Formats: sequence, C-alpha cells, structure tokens
Amino acid sequence: MLVRRVKDYGLKEHMSIGELIDRMECSGGFTAKNLAEAVRILVDVLRDDGYTLLFSFPACIVATGLRGVIADFIGRGYVDGIVTTGGTIDHDIARAYGEYYHGSFDLDDVLLSKLNIHRLGNLLIPMENYGLSIESKIMRILDELSSVKDRWSVRELCWEIGRRIEDENSILRALYLRKIPLYSLGVLDSCFGFQLFLHSRRRRFDVDFWSDMNSLLNQIYDAEKLAALIVGGGISKHTVIWYSQFRGGLDKAIYITTAVEYDGSLSGARPREAISWGKLKPEADYAVVDGEATVILPILLLAVYEKIGDR
Repeated sequence: MLVRRVKDYGLKEHMSIGELIDRMECSGGFTAKNLAEAVRILVDVLRDDGYTLLFSFPACIVATGLRGVIADFIGRGYVDGIVTTGGTIDHDIARAYGEYYHGSFDLDDVLLSKLNIHRLGNLLIPMENYGLSIESKIMRILDELSSVKDRWSVRELCWEIGRRIEDENSILRALYLRKIPLYSLGVLDSCFGFQLFLHSRRRRFDVDFWSDMNSLLNQIYDAEKLAALIVGGGISKHTVIWYSQFRGGLDKAIYITTAVEYDGSLSGARPREAISWGKLKPEADYAVVDGEATVILPILLLAVYEKIGDR
C-alpha cells in the first residue's frame, strides 16, 4: 500500500500543458491526480484504433465558448458518436446565426425579462437570438426535407442542418463533415424538438427514434473496445451507460462532473455504481474529475493533443 511517494513540484515559465499534467499526476492528491488519470485514459483510447469513443455532454456548455472546443474535437476525427440533449441543437443553431453575451449570475432577472433577455448562468441571450431565430431556420429546413421524405432520424436531421451551417465553430457542421452521428433520445424537450412537433401538425412528418437507437446499438455491439467521455449527467450520460451494458459494459470511462452522489442521482453516480449495473466492466479503467467542464475539458483535451501529436 505504501509504495508510491507524493512528490512536490514547482512551476516554470513556458511549461507545456503535458508536462504540467505529468507533474500533477506525481503530486498524488485530489483533482489534480484525477485529471492526470483522465488524460492518460483518453490518450490510451485515441492511440488504439480498436476503440469506439462515445462523447456525451449537456447543452449548457454549448452556450459558452466551449462550443468551439467541442467542434474542434469532433473535427479532428477523435469521436465516433455524440450523445446529448436537444438543447445542444438549439444553442448550436442559435449561435450560428446570432450572438450570446457575457453577463453575471447576480443580475436582476425581473429586469432582464422586461428587456427581453434570457439569462443562462452568467450568459445573456437576447430573446430574438434564440426561440424566434431557431424557429425561422428550422421551419424552412423542415419544409425542404419533407419534400424528400416524411420520416427522418435525429442524426439525419442534424446532418442536414449542419450541411447548411457555415459557422466553423458549429458542432452540427463538424458532425456533418465527419458524418458522425448525434444521438438525442430526449430531443423533444427543446426548442428544436418543439419545432418538430409543430411541423408534424402541418405536414406528414415523423421522427424515427428507432433508427437512431439501432444505429447507437450497432456502434456499441460492433465496437471491439468501447470507451466514453461523459461530461455532466442526465439523459445523455444515462443513454451511454445504459446501452453499453448490453455488450457487457464500457472498457474505459471518464466522468467530468459537479454532481454529488449522496442524493442517489444518476448525475452524481460514480463509475463503481455503474459496475453494479453492468454498465462498466468490473475491470474497467476509469477516472472521475470533479470540476466544471468549461475549465476541465479544455485542459484535458489540450494535454491529450500534445501527448498524442498528429494523428
């Protein structure tokens, strides 16, 4: 048990992110070591062509500049499937055509409502840049697509939307260019999902969820080895680990979370709990990084890029 000693480390100017992560790993303690473990695991996954990597995350981070980080991660060809909520589609479309602004958690929300400004944490979203913007873009696209066929999967719809977006920081555009599927089984709980419903009231139009589920299951069943990078919790997290159990569980997993486990929530549940359900293999290699994604994810990915070099 008393095998490896804690090592102190200093900081030096122009230290690379990879070197910093290595020193954090040797420090032995707390989130620093867990982040270093996450870097190691993701490097192992991306260096091994036998792995299928699923990446799940909540919509809120897409409202931030992390949207560009995620689009770049997809564009580099490192991701095999995205699992997220309908809100991700909302924010990606809205930001492709309108601006979000810096704000504060402490602003007067009654005043913001009078000014027709939405607040998302410490971000500000003009109302005209969200619901109305999404509706105008989506209805026009759905009218075009309905003339082609009347049944579409969510991943197909996302590719069609991404094909029409020119913003290089768009997640949907990156998915279209790489033909990477986006799975969103809870897509109806979003502005985009509501537009799908409204369109179905005007014309014959169905969302083919079964096709998406088949595609996801085929990716999972066909995977030689399966890994997941899971940011946050909720339905996105559960979709990944639930379907992974049908092939015996994940081989590797990284959780980035701010949730606690003592309330029994799925969002706060740790990998060891998933093992009891068969969602992770008992011998699975995993790491949990407690922290907020807009800080943790860029550091994690930049360190990984440095360590694996050009791929």
